[in-house]
Order: sequence, then structure tokens, then C-alpha cells
Amino acid sequence: MNDDQLLRYSRHILVDEIGIEAQQRFLDAHAIIVGAGGLGAPAAMYLAASGVGKITLVDGDTVDLTNLQRQIVHMTRSVGAPKVTSARETLNALNPDIVIDAVDARADSKWLDENVPQATVVLDCSDNFATRHAINAACVSHGVPLVSGAALRFDGQISTFDFRSPDSPCYACVFPPDQPFEEVACSTMGVFAPTVGIIGAMQAAEALRVIGGFGETLGGRLMMLDSLRMEWNTMRIARQPDCPVCGARDVK
Repeated sequence: MNDDQLLRYSRHILVDEIGIEAQQRFLDAHAIIVGAGGLGAPAAMYLAASGVGKITLVDGDTVDLTNLQRQIVHMTRSVGAPKVTSARETLNALNPDIVIDAVDARADSKWLDENVPQATVVLDCSDNFATRHAINAACVSHGVPLVSGAALRFDGQISTFDFRSPDSPCYACVFPPDQPFEEVACSTMGVFAPTVGIIGAMQAAEALRVIGGFGETLGGRLMMLDSLRMEWNTMRIARQPDCPVCGARDVK
């Protein structure tokens, strides 16, 4: 780290559990964030501010006026622009010393299979069931840790699936891909803006713990937020041997 970096990240370095060692791991890391919306916005901003050396943002949507109530990485002037382009502008202004790779496309299985192996951690900030399962399958296949978040109305949830551990459950262990599921969008049900901020910030915190190797992640736990009553519930989750996605992995 140079002098400017030592000063920029000094408040991390002063934390005993982080220090120079973990901060250097942040700088050397590559995070893929799928979704530059309500969850991806705060997650990306905290990872950029924390000095994660390369952030790849993947989203095929454009900024809409209705997004600005919660997607804090975008500005009014960005309405009509690709979300990843808008987000890259904000993140570059926040921290010009990191690399922001903006991918204006949907994260399909082919893209994920080609790019997930290069990542240190993947953050699922998407908004649909099919994409979440595609991200999970790619992370399982390549052994890359996954931080998964979701939010709707006043409800949020978050978990971390660290596939470097052979006994880690995966997203499909909790939400089987063949389970009947009704897709509900923010455009029809709405979402309380701070809810996505809370979950997105927690996704950033989980990703930094994964990268830095300190603290305890949410591996094996699903945290659920009711932000109307400001209550948290935690559910223990376990790897399912008959899971169609990760069931074939060897457990030592």
C-alpha cells in the first residue's frame, strides 16, 4: 500500500481484526455483483469505499425514475442510462483507485460459468428466482463463496454460502429449484427503501469478512428481517444430501 492508501483505509487498519493484512486482501480481491439495483447499490458502494480492488457489476437494465427511491448509487441525471454505467460513474468518484468493470447484460449461465472462477466472492443482488439459481449453480461448480440477499416490501433476507467448505449448504438447499414459486416484483408490491439498504450493506459486510478472513460469516444461517417491526429472526440451514445442485459434492 502506498501512503495515500494507508491514509484512505486507516480506519480499517486501526481495527485489530482487520489491520494491514486484511486490507491488503481487500485490495487484491475481485467481487462480482449481480444486480445494480436496490441491493447492489449499497453493497457496491461499501465494497468500493473499502478498497476491493476490482468490482464487476452485471446488470442489463437502465435507470428509471422509480429506481431512485432506493437505488442510491444512481442519480437523477442517470435516468435512461444503463445501470452499470451510472453505478461505475458513482463508484469511480467515490474511489478512483479501484477497477470497476461494468457489464451491461443479463448474467446468464454462460457468462457466469466463464467469469465466476475469476472472482474472490460473488454477491447475488438480483431480483428474480431464475438468476439466483444460475448464480448459485455457478458458485457451487467453481467453489466460489456466494453472498445472497433479497428484499421486498418490509421483508429482507441474507445468507452466505461458502463453497470453500465442503459441508456448506447452497441456495438450492434452502429454496429448491423445482419448488413452486410465485415471482413477485417490486414494481407490483413495492419495497421500503431502507430495507434494501440494510440488506445490501450486510451483503458488503459478509463479502468483506469472506475476503479478509476475519470474524464469522452467515454460513449455515439465514437471517430474516421484518423492518416494519424491526425484528430479526435467524434460521439454521444445513446442506441437503439430496440437493440437485450441491448434493454430489464430497464431504470430508
